[in-house]
Amino acid sequence: MTIAEILSNELGQKLEYIENVIRLLDEGNTIPFIARYRKEMHGAMDDTTLRNLETRLTYLRSLQSRRDEVKKSIENQGKLTDSLSAAIDNAATLTEVEDLYRPYKQKRRTRASVAREKGLQPLAEAIYAQDERDPAVLAADYVDEEKGVNSVEEALAGASDIIAENLSDDAAIRKSLRELVMRRGALVCRAENPDEDSVYRLYYDFSSPLSRLQDHQILAINRGEKEGILKPVIVLPGNEGAALVCRAALKPTARISAFVRSAAEDAYDRLLFPSIQREVRSDLTERAGQGAIRNFALNLKPLLMQPPVKGFVTMGLDPGYRNGCKVAVVDPTGKVLATAVVYPTFSERKKQEAISALSSLITRYGVKHIAIGNGTASRETEAMTVELLKKHPEASYMIVSEAGASIYSASPLAAEEFPDYDVNLRSAVSIARRLQDPLAELVKIDPKAIGVGQYQHDCPQKELDEALGGVVEDCVNAVGVDVNTASKSLLKQVSGLNATTAKNIVDYREANGPFTSRAELKKVPKLGPKAFEQSAGFLRVPESREVLDHTGVHPESYAAAKKLVKLLNCGSNMSDLPKKLEDYGPANAAQQCGVGEPTLRDIVRELCKPGRDPRDELPAPILRKDVLEIKDLKPGMELTGTVRNVIDFGVFVDIGVHQDGLVHISQVSSRHLHHPSEAVKVGDVVHVMVLDVDEKRHRISLSMKQASGS
Repeated sequence: MTIAEILSNELGQKLEYIENVIRLLDEGNTIPFIARYRKEMHGAMDDTTLRNLETRLTYLRSLQSRRDEVKKSIENQGKLTDSLSAAIDNAATLTEVEDLYRPYKQKRRTRASVAREKGLQPLAEAIYAQDERDPAVLAADYVDEEKGVNSVEEALAGASDIIAENLSDDAAIRKSLRELVMRRGALVCRAENPDEDSVYRLYYDFSSPLSRLQDHQILAINRGEKEGILKPVIVLPGNEGAALVCRAALKPTARISAFVRSAAEDAYDRLLFPSIQREVRSDLTERAGQGAIRNFALNLKPLLMQPPVKGFVTMGLDPGYRNGCKVAVVDPTGKVLATAVVYPTFSERKKQEAISALSSLITRYGVKHIAIGNGTASRETEAMTVELLKKHPEASYMIVSEAGASIYSASPLAAEEFPDYDVNLRSAVSIARRLQDPLAELVKIDPKAIGVGQYQHDCPQKELDEALGGVVEDCVNAVGVDVNTASKSLLKQVSGLNATTAKNIVDYREANGPFTSRAELKKVPKLGPKAFEQSAGFLRVPESREVLDHTGVHPESYAAAKKLVKLLNCGSNMSDLPKKLEDYGPANAAQQCGVGEPTLRDIVRELCKPGRDPRDELPAPILRKDVLEIKDLKPGMELTGTVRNVIDFGVFVDIGVHQDGLVHISQVSSRHLHHPSEAVKVGDVVHVMVLDVDEKRHRISLSMKQASGS
């Protein structure tokens, strides 16, 4: 099958659509552009499906390239047969290709290669024929002191090494043994020092069938092994592995060859099982890494897409003890209005001074919301804020994750953005802006530093960066970007743009004033026709007289949009557009306007709500006016909280007590879940019931399925 046919079968998509997407990717089109503006060509696949297609396409192309390399290498050795060539062509994975190549690959010097140098290959072949001739008799003819074979025993030992290595290099045996290990094997883990306590104590005496091993267990055990605390091994019950190799090696003759059996057992113990064990551990690690990456990406998307709290003056508080609480007040656009430092944790007098200073800022600038970072001294700062709000009942507050804020504050980007502010004050600005527009602020930070993953440092970093970068890109383009206010960090995530073109856009508007149309983007240096095609639909120009420039309608579809409005006789009132379209007939209207029906429906949605933000349709974040402490919690209490992280074994929920509570996977839903993400995502507002509170260890156990509001 061709690569396109394989992808069509795997993804359950029409071959025509797959071929179109491959062509679009090869032409340099981005995933967001393909997903949004080429729906007719791929049957309206979403960005996730398209990214999976792209990833799998890259793998299959690499596989084909490796097949060709392997065949060429074997052919150069004069050993490529038609059957071997066909087997390589039919290999479905890189592992299968490498298994087939193994006998022909240049190896370091081994016991078998030494035996071959001594001329013992024919002896090994004769013994392996298992025609009931006595191996010792056959070996007598190969005793040759000049070649280093001094006895029959040495000749037999060399022949055994050759047979063992040949069996170890047999692709069919390796595949069968690998499948047996995955099906019947178990991972057994012990502690290097059982008396020494550590975070890995759960795995000090651990055993699990490989088929039931969870991704988070694999990554935790790997880390414990790397730190020298755990000692994991893969085991097979009984002698199933050796028996499999013997069955493959021994021929059904009248008398079983004890010599070949012994060589087969040696092949298993010395060569095959250690090698397969390493491969299986590597495969498990790769699977767990990919699972962790998927989970990270799954959590990152809703975090970035959290509804913004727009249009209000916001105060950001970066809590601290010794260095005080850093304060920043920003206007509705994120522009800094004022900064300060207060010391509410020093003494009661200092706390009252802090309340007085913050109260003055609230009054002076009309602060509506307060964002509090969830780091050190957050609890004390929250308590002070509640006392402060008694004077300002019109205001409210929200605890905001400050993950990555310190990294951003010390970055060259922050220094360029706020050259006149101290590093700590930049962090307070970032916290305030995270409440106003999480996406615009979080794109400035490495996604790995945002804190919604699990074992991210144990994942393949290149793949993790690519996956998370794709999520950020998809989110930014789904929302759209105001070209006249967006930062360089936000602009470079737009389809078709990069760091250079993003900088050039900012430089152009600083030199020439705000953009007044999308067409003006063509004047930006290095923003050529391809970049304009890919980016224009995602860039909004609110200052433009052309209303379509405010929307997600691509310039290539402007004529169709105007024709549709005229065709349906809508005038300036677009609210009736969807009904008029259905009455007229979408297929007929699409044909009249010269576009596909999916594109036409997208145009209608945009015309009905120009500049719409998909995040506005999500539940608003919880803003609080009071405070709970962990000591206030009692089993049976029901609360509303926000999902902060979703991992393999459960969900962490912020219930307003500074310490997130854990909803174990068994308490997420009444139905069986393979993963908590099947029921909830980061940012969801959920009802929970308190099951247990451990004040000393700061642990809160929650249930979603037992809460009456769920």
